Amino acid sequence: MKITVAHSPDSDDAFMFYGLASGHVPTGGIEVAQVLADIETLNRAAFDGRYEVTAVSFHAFAHLAEKYALLPHGASMGDRYGPILVTRPDGPTSLAGIRVAVPGTLTTAYLALRLYDPDFTYEVVPFDQIQRAVLEGRAEAGLLIHEGQLTYVEEGLRKMVDLGEWWADRTGGLPLPLGGNVIRRDLGPETMRRVSRLLRDSIAYGLEHRAEAIEYAQQFGRGLDRTRTDRFVGMYVNQLTLDYGERGREAVVRLMDEAYERKLIPAKVRVEFVA
Repeated sequence: MKITVAHSPDSDDAFMFYGLASGHVPTGGIEVAQVLADIETLNRAAFDGRYEVTAVSFHAFAHLAEKYALLPHGASMGDRYGPILVTRPDGPTSLAGIRVAVPGTLTTAYLALRLYDPDFTYEVVPFDQIQRAVLEGRAEAGLLIHEGQLTYVEEGLRKMVDLGEWWADRTGGLPLPLGGNVIRRDLGPETMRRVSRLLRDSIAYGLEHRAEAIEYAQQFGRGLDRTRTDRFVGMYVNQLTLDYGERGREAVVRLMDEAYERKLIPAKVRVEFVA
């Protein structure tokens, strides 16, 4: 059996899948192929069911729950940190009527920003070009994901709001669910469980062999040195990644419910995980 696992070309996702990519996690006869693409591309591909297993934004998952099931591990959650809205030092202090560069309309970053304040217009810009769009004045503000959350100050930008902090403050300390791993339901329960165990074992291997997994992940860090790669990985690959736990599951339900109540997603989502 061949399973394609699609994920972002980022250091945190690379860290999660190091155990499989390195061959240290036995696959029990399942051939695992990896495909790398930015998260908005993966979100769009999931609508076609292109990959058996894929990383998706939770915003996209709200549209995909009939086709894909959530795996109980592999989540990226911001625990009092998350996507950051930035502007120039002399830029606006509120979203009212401004144009924001966003990394995609199916990203959870965009959904969280709409929950925070819907009063803005937007332009979709590749995530690694958003800082430049703001600095050059093509957008009044930009919504940063990935490594930009660590580098925006030295690039000359000012924080307007950290959406992870905002979410934690309003939910009594819940993490902000950003992305998760999902698996196609048509594989059937037994295959879904087998693949789920493989992916969990891969995450566990990285956490247990951190130095070598960080060395592998650094090649996906887009200019981050080893210290910053380690910091970034630690933000988004941790015990909540190994297992959502009660806090993580509650956070996903809260996000889906609030998005539905605000009419930002088309239907109420029943949050279920592969056993």
